[in-house]
Amino acid sequence: MSIVRRTAAVVVPLALVLGGVWYGMSRHHSGSGDGTAGLCTTKVKDLSVVLTATQARNASLISAIAVHRGMPAHAATIALAAALQESKLYNLRGGDRDSLGLFQQRPSQGWGTPREILDPVHATNAFYDALARVPGYESMPVTVAAQRVQRSGYPSAYAVYEPDARALASALTGFSPAAFACHLTPSSGTPAPAARRAAALRRTLAPAFGTVQVSVTEGSRLEITATSGPQGWSIASYLVGRAPGLGLSHVGYDGRDWAVGSNGGWRRGGSATAGSVVVG
Repeated sequence: MSIVRRTAAVVVPLALVLGGVWYGMSRHHSGSGDGTAGLCTTKVKDLSVVLTATQARNASLISAIAVHRGMPAHAATIALAAALQESKLYNLRGGDRDSLGLFQQRPSQGWGTPREILDPVHATNAFYDALARVPGYESMPVTVAAQRVQRSGYPSAYAVYEPDARALASALTGFSPAAFACHLTPSSGTPAPAARRAAALRRTLAPAFGTVQVSVTEGSRLEITATSGPQGWSIASYLVGRAPGLGLSHVGYDGRDWAVGSNGGWRRGGSATAGSVVVG
């Protein structure tokens, strides 16, 4: 990760502006009305955090890996605050010196090869490996714990993103049900056969959640077994951000349903229970 942030502080905002990304300006946007296509909104209590679909997919991966590793939601908060500060949740191919990826980890400091660091799964697990070696991180202030891992030249900068990181972690680790939703364009084309879609789901979920049970049930709908309520909501949120790429039209869990193409968030109804995430 970077020691001197002046270069990154110029490059990252410029990249965000050129890419049409408004993170920071839109963090309290309600997520309703026009102009929400391609955006994902997390609403926890009185805070709304708006991300692009790419940022949201990275945030849900970071959170899901914490769930799979059995780490507390606080660990996800720390990791998300670090990634928001270091890369704005983009998998950057450059940075200060040899810094790369979501956490701006440096090959020269033992975080892995450039190729490994640019793999968000490797980068996130490497962050959590380092965090797990910090005694008492579970009760440590977010900015202190993040600095113990990152060793940044600007340790107080992580505090700026702590509220957003807490909201994202709460929603994406499943402790704030139905708090994360996206307004995404449906995929075009004919859906693949159910068995092929089930295999694609297993491959997509494996890096974040490990081996999961995906079953084809009546009506060719797919069900992913959830071992707990928080895990179920974490899986559901993870799939919401990836629905178009998987050819999914809806995601259901615990009496609620989200539909691709809608900007209405999660709606009550549907047949999904707390035992399985249902997609179709």
